[in-house]
Amino acid sequence: MNEPDIVKYCDLMEEIKRRISVIDYFLTGAGHALYEPTTLESMGLQIRKVLELIAMASLIANKKVYAEVYSDFAKSWNAEYLLKDLTRVNPDFYPKPVVELPSEDPMVKNKLADREDDFLTKSEFLKVYKKCGSIMHANNPFGRKIGYDFYKKSIPVWRDKIINLLNNHQIRLLNDPGFYLIHMKENRDNKVHFYKFEIAENIES
Repeated sequence: MNEPDIVKYCDLMEEIKRRISVIDYFLTGAGHALYEPTTLESMGLQIRKVLELIAMASLIANKKVYAEVYSDFAKSWNAEYLLKDLTRVNPDFYPKPVVELPSEDPMVKNKLADREDDFLTKSEFLKVYKKCGSIMHANNPFGRKIGYDFYKKSIPVWRDKIINLLNNHQIRLLNDPGFYLIHMKENRDNKVHFYKFEIAENIES
């Protein structure tokens, strides 16, 4: 990944943050879409958009190899199909959430550890994407009604799991032994930042 690509990746992460802030605006009661069903539908739309942005960001991160397999990758807008395609191209494309812990090595400030199971997994990603698609349609008067209580309980959980997935995460490129560490915000400016990690070569004296 060259620098313009990783910058584009970070730009999409910034858009995700803006859409999460819209969800928070509704969840905190600071605003609403006139009544509860439309408010929940509005939040469901933002969740779905966020998931699509995660998929499209992964597409940017793997653009070169993806384009070699799919010449029309720009048309891949459906997150479910895009995830399946990206998995075939690069099984390690999905963001890997990590936590930074104090290092025992005096030469290393922090060490990275895998985050526990409080984040949105790849299998949950597809389930949530489909659920948020279902709420976009009107009730069928002859079918099953939309369970708004389910969305009222689930949306805050989905929101937290997405944040835990992305807050500090790694992305890997196919055939690249290194990885990028993404910080969704830092105290210095509250912006998305990236750091490139590479495997150091052994130097014999």
